[in-house]
Amino acid sequence: MLKEAIQHLLNLAIKPSERIVDVVDPNGNTRTLVIDSEGISKEIKPVISRAEEALRINTLTGLIGYMKANLERTDSNFYLQVYDEKTVYLKGVLDSEGEREKLVEVNAIVPNFDYGYFLGSEELIIALQSKFTSSKDRDLLLKVIGNVKEENVRTTGDNGISQAVTIKTGVASADDVLVPNPVALAPYRTFLEVEQPTSSFIFRMKDGPKGAVFEADGGAWRNQAIFNICEYLAEELATEIDNGRITIIA
Repeated sequence: MLKEAIQHLLNLAIKPSERIVDVVDPNGNTRTLVIDSEGISKEIKPVISRAEEALRINTLTGLIGYMKANLERTDSNFYLQVYDEKTVYLKGVLDSEGEREKLVEVNAIVPNFDYGYFLGSEELIIALQSKFTSSKDRDLLLKVIGNVKEENVRTTGDNGISQAVTIKTGVASADDVLVPNPVALAPYRTFLEVEQPTSSFIFRMKDGPKGAVFEADGGAWRNQAIFNICEYLAEELATEIDNGRITIIA
């Protein structure tokens, strides 16, 4: 009983304000500590409010609308991270605990195409028209595929680059033509708001007739797609970037 009474008197002698101490750590950060009656310190950390999960949308237009509405974190700065050709994140700056809040995740919806697999002529014609943007080489491929006369695609004269096929050129006539290679095509592979990157492809045919499109640029189109996304965002969010509210990284 006597011990508790003495401790109580000791506690009364220490003012509440004297229990809180600000110190600077080796990294130069100011930290606030509270000292208990036993002389043991405990850090007081600020209350940090982070989004429990990111808002998920599928278009760059939606992202821009969210940014310009300025409904949340009105006094905060952000990073727009173009993660890859189909993904963009809106993130905050580092908070006091060294974490970065992710507010928005944008995922492009793009059609799927099986590169490197031989498809029947009808299936390939539909895919080229629905999953590739219009271009001179795409239209040339459609002409060749749609007019192949023989089921057996000849391999004579095949030098590994060009193939010869027989196509219908009139009501009762047929001509041998070389299948073009390589071809420059622009499939839908990134956000529809930006220009689809054009890249080189190898086109091959075999008996059926069947055709296949093989990617032949080593994935360089991805860098172009990321660049196109950055350019689009920079143009649409020019005011926010000039004000220092938005920084685009890729």
